[in-house]
Amino acid sequence: MQASVVLFLRGFIISARIEMDTDLVCWKCGGPIHGLPMPLARLAECRLCHAELHVCRLCEFYDRKVADQCREPVADSVKEKERANFCGYFQPRPHAYMPAGGSQTQAAKAGLHALFGIESKQENDKAINAADRLRRELDQLFGDDRKNNN
Repeated sequence: MQASVVLFLRGFIISARIEMDTDLVCWKCGGPIHGLPMPLARLAECRLCHAELHVCRLCEFYDRKVADQCREPVADSVKEKERANFCGYFQPRPHAYMPAGGSQTQAAKAGLHALFGIESKQENDKAINAADRLRRELDQLFGDDRKNNN
């Protein structure tokens, strides 16, 4: 939710857009961001994990798929995406938390395994168990000559 605020300060009109903090969560721990003044100060921190909040990872323009991981075309390049910065285009993004090893990572790994014919350990264990079971059935059906020869 967004709200526009117009301030009159000594004859100057200052207009600012303020992001309401109802859906904002910390980019690092996923904890809710409540009670912090908007727009976020450069050194604002999460109250749960103390991660800096004025960072690229919490920004609306952060996108891993584009150059410099920023969709804002005129923003200066920021090398450390998880550290506080002075970017003037920063806009907090609701639901910015992405847990490590999420479903996208697992899906990408599964795609690579399928592409190169690599079975996961679980599938490999199932195949070994199935092969052992079939071998035992064959041994029961035809008799195990190895036992008789020794």
